[in-house]
Amino acid sequence: MQPVLFLEYPKCTTCRRAKAWLDEHGVSYTDRHIVEENPTAEELAAWHELSGLPIRRFFNTSGMLYRERNIKAQLDAGMSDADACALLAENGMLVKRPLIVGDDFVLVGFKPEAWEQALLAGDR
Repeated sequence: MQPVLFLEYPKCTTCRRAKAWLDEHGVSYTDRHIVEENPTAEELAAWHELSGLPIRRFFNTSGMLYRERNIKAQLDAGMSDADACALLAENGMLVKRPLIVGDDFVLVGFKPEAWEQALLAGDR
């Protein structure tokens, strides 16, 4: 299996737990600092499509920036997916983390059961 892309904010405790999980399970990954190397709108659009998840799931809803900019209201008002991706690309702190991107899947947030299924099941 090709290394997955692991997008994280190193000071985030959930990201540290997720990274430890990857290391414990021998999952090969390329590490990327989500703030220093923020995902582009194009990357986010591709990952959104690949994930099959609603665009809202890509937002860090517990972050200060999300609340300060009242993004929930913008999403509720009918923001397009393209506009949401452009907004997410403005600042890595808006993006839910950690984010794992594989060849045929995207995992948003750290849920060990989902990670196990996507990263350890079958021939992976």
